[in-house]
Order: sequence, then C-alpha cells, then structure tokens
Amino acid sequence: MIRRHITALRLSLIALDAASALGVFIVVSLFRFGPSWQLAWARTGVALMPAMALWAVVWVGMLWLRGLYRLRARWSVKADILDLIHATILVAVVLFSGLFVLKLPTVSRLFLIELLAAQVAFDAVLRIAIRLAFSTARARGRNTRYLLIVGTTPLGQRFADLVEQHVELGLVVRGHLAGPTETAFTPTRPVLGTLADAEDVLHGHVIDEIAICLPKEDGDWVEPITRLCQSEGKFVRIPLAEPGLSLEGARAETFEGLTLLSLVYGPDRIVALIAKRLLDVAGASLALAVLSPLLLGVALVISITDGRPILFRQRRIGLHGRSFEVYKFRSMVRDAESRLGDLLERNEVSGQAFKLKDDPRISGVGRWLRRTSLDELPQLINVLRGEMSLVGPRPPLPREVQGYDVWHRRRLSMKPGITGLWQVSARNDDEFNRWVAIDLDYIDRWSLWLDFKIMARTLPAMLTGR
Repeated sequence: MIRRHITALRLSLIALDAASALGVFIVVSLFRFGPSWQLAWARTGVALMPAMALWAVVWVGMLWLRGLYRLRARWSVKADILDLIHATILVAVVLFSGLFVLKLPTVSRLFLIELLAAQVAFDAVLRIAIRLAFSTARARGRNTRYLLIVGTTPLGQRFADLVEQHVELGLVVRGHLAGPTETAFTPTRPVLGTLADAEDVLHGHVIDEIAICLPKEDGDWVEPITRLCQSEGKFVRIPLAEPGLSLEGARAETFEGLTLLSLVYGPDRIVALIAKRLLDVAGASLALAVLSPLLLGVALVISITDGRPILFRQRRIGLHGRSFEVYKFRSMVRDAESRLGDLLERNEVSGQAFKLKDDPRISGVGRWLRRTSLDELPQLINVLRGEMSLVGPRPPLPREVQGYDVWHRRRLSMKPGITGLWQVSARNDDEFNRWVAIDLDYIDRWSLWLDFKIMARTLPAMLTGR
C-alpha cells in the first residue's frame, strides 16, 4: 500500500515533468528564435515534434535514473536541487555527445545551454511549489488518508513516525489501539482504545488504513482485526521487525528498512483510480458548463413556484466515514426535515433507509425534478470538490450509517456517486440489503468500463423518468 501512495505521486511528478519539459522547450525556442521559431527549427533539418518528444523523454528518464521519483527518507529542497543539477549535467553530456555522433551542426548549441538552464531552474521552482502544495493540502485536511496503529509497541511508534515524515504519502496517524499485554511503552500519539474497542474506533473516526504492530503475545488478534477490516473494505499493513512471516493474500513491500505485508481490501488499481478522478473533474466541469442554462432555468422555476432556498443541503457520509454536505435542488417543502418523524412508520423500504413514493412533503415542481433526477445535478459541485464521484454507491445519511451492520459499511470503501449500479438497475427495489449487495457488486467489479456503461444507462433513464 506504500506502493499505492507512491505510485500516484510518481505518476503526477512524471506527468508534470514531461509537461514542463515541453513547455520550457517552446518558451526557450520563442526566446531564442522569435515568433518564427517553428520555421527556424525547420531550417535545421530536425523534425520539431519528435525533437520535443525526445527532449521530454530524455529529461524524465534522467530524473528517473537520478532517483527523483523514489520515496525518500528525507525529502529536502537541497537534495532535490542537487539531484536536478546532476541530472542536467548528464542530460548535457548525452545531448552534446549525440549531436557530435549524429553530425548535426545546424542545431544551436547555445539554444541547448539555455534550454538546460531554464529546465533545471523551472523544475527546482516546481518541486518547491509541490512541497508547499502538499503541506498546505495536509494542513487543510485535503488529500489526506488516516491511519490507525493497532498496538502501542516501539515498532508501532517507529512506523507512525516514518509514515508522517513522508508528507508526500498523504498519511496522517489518528492514534493507537492498545493490546492486552502492552504496558511498558507509551506512544506519543493518543491511545483511542483497546483491541476490544476496534469496531467502535473504526466507526467513530475516519480511518482509511490500519497498521498492525502487535507483539507476538497478542498475535491471536491479527486474524480478527484483518477480518474486520476486510468486512469494511479498509486496507491493512503489517510492519515486520524481522522478515520471514508470510500471510495468505498479502503483498510484501519494503519501507525504510521495514518489510510490510499489505492486505488490499478495496479498489487498488491506482492508475485507473487516478483516471477515474480525472474523468470526474473533466465530466463535472463539462456538464456544469453545458447544462448551465438548464440549471439556471430550474433555479428560476423553483424560486417562482416555491420561493427560496433554491438549493437543499444535507449532511451525508462519504469515503470511509467522511462527512460532507451534499447539494440538491430543493424538491420538498421548507420544513421537510422536521416532519420526517411523523412519516417513519410509513417507510416503504426494509432496512436502514427511508423511501415513501407519495411523500406529502414533496412540492409540485419537486415531483417533476425527482422524476427526471434533475434535483441531483448540483451534486456536480460535490464531484469537483472531491467529495463524490460521477459514479459510485449512494451517499447515505448519518442516521442510516449508525444502523449499519458491519458488512453494510463496506459500501463506504468507495467514494459515493451521483449515479450508480443500484440507481440504473434496482432503484425501485424496497429491500435495503439488496441495495447494499448491488453497491458491493459494483465495488468488487469496478472498472472504468463499468463506470462508462453505468453513465450510458443513466441518461436514458433520466429522459424517460425511470
């Protein structure tokens, strides 16, 4: 799972470095040759696009060889700049040697010197900016995953310290669970309870991952803890003071001299997950732009027929228990929430959800909004904020989550969506357990292709009022 976090960082850095290499090449060409820089390159006899692509590949490849995409024990500005300088020297040797061997006197050596100087300067600034962005995001609680250390051992303390030293991983340690035989060591982070409180702690805090750092005397707890995490879709890692232990289904990794056994319970195709997020941002941005006249029209209709507020805001539970405020067009009367208690006995759903087909709280225009699902469109804002996805399980209410069985909670292991497999296949089903089963089936079978298929089925369902 360290691999999972560092892969996202590597891919982001590689993409940024490749893009910066292309951008710097263009800027230096403009500076050196003026507005007709493309014609100047044509006169050299060197094809421009392959030259730009080759420059980006050589630059990124040299940074890779210099270890600038590796997880580092001490990620410092000084170390980054020194490695960038070393990479630049190596790239210069490769480029000038290549020009000599290929006999390309038409390529300006002065241009290459300016290109190398500009590239190293830009990348140094870029990495400083990335460090500041990581620190700012972490301080604001964004792009952060929370880790619970099971055990109050020196190994647990060491692992927690190492994890938080690597700010690029985006992991924050919530605290520890104390084992029954641990009395001689007091960790520097809060002890949230004992192993017997594991389920309550997982449900009372936002916990994404768990590290089991128990002494041998408490080894019998490893299986029930991992089984609980499997039921809830949480990732587990087991740091080993000494290599040798094996665990069925575990992936062995190394981190700062420690061997880790990583158990992945949930979607872990990191490249596909990054693509899913990019698709969310692009899709939500495009939808908001294209549908803005419709959104304004719906807002105007609500304002005229039912007054303000136009938007309805409600607290929902997202990924691994994160609380957020979901946005919808208001489709009910203003005091709908206060009247819910009078209607609970008429609930048509069996389980931890509420649904009433002829809900008296729904306004006239609200029935049309719900039939066409137009009331859901403001959730595109939640998608841009990173709280929701275009496709995913339905975001539940806090009171629903409080009544969940353990196996229900695994539906929180993936970011909730505006639409999902349940919405397009069994929206009228009145059995909550079947809703959850469909959501879990989506999580287990998740792929970008499945998301595309669900989105393709969503639009016709909206247009036909299904």
